[in-house]
Amino acid sequence: MSKRADSKYKIDRRLGVNLWGRPKSPLNKRNYGPGQHGQRRKKPSDYGVQLMAKQKLKGYYGNIGERQFRRLYEEASRRRGDTSENLVALLERRLDAVVYRAKFAPTPFAARQFVNHGHIHVNGRRVTIPSYQVKEGDTIQIKQKSRELAIVLESMASGEREVPDYIQVEPNQCKATFLRTPALADVPYATQMEPHLVVEFYSR
Repeated sequence: MSKRADSKYKIDRRLGVNLWGRPKSPLNKRNYGPGQHGQRRKKPSDYGVQLMAKQKLKGYYGNIGERQFRRLYEEASRRRGDTSENLVALLERRLDAVVYRAKFAPTPFAARQFVNHGHIHVNGRRVTIPSYQVKEGDTIQIKQKSRELAIVLESMASGEREVPDYIQVEPNQCKATFLRTPALADVPYATQMEPHLVVEFYSR
């Protein structure tokens, strides 16, 4: 397991939010930051607010690396329309994000690992790149041999979250179709995300 996956609940405590809305989050018991000075709260500067917004968004999608996240921002800023909406759209089109949204894996970290290990096919072809950009109409399916894995069965049966309406799931076939690229308002974040502050952070 990667260090990023191993520290997922530390991210919750550091940021002071239950990022994924999970009952296991330590923030449900200790709603303050880790360490000796975790309970001290200072009013953040504008830079601090923007940095926190960026860390929340990065953390939510499995704590994406800074270089990769900045490339996503640059791609979003090149496209027509609102940059913050474009950024969320690119994040939601990541293959690991779609696997997570379809409830094929319990967390974004598990979804990334699931893709890396070759359990996912896109339009009938195996794809092992978590950052692969899914297109509208693409079908994402768990390969036959992996459909009875405990992690898949438990995740699909979980009542923790619902599949959003921009993804159609056929549970019997462990198959999902990416129907459309969502707007920010369509994405079922467990806590408030502020991608416009992320844009401000990188625009400084």
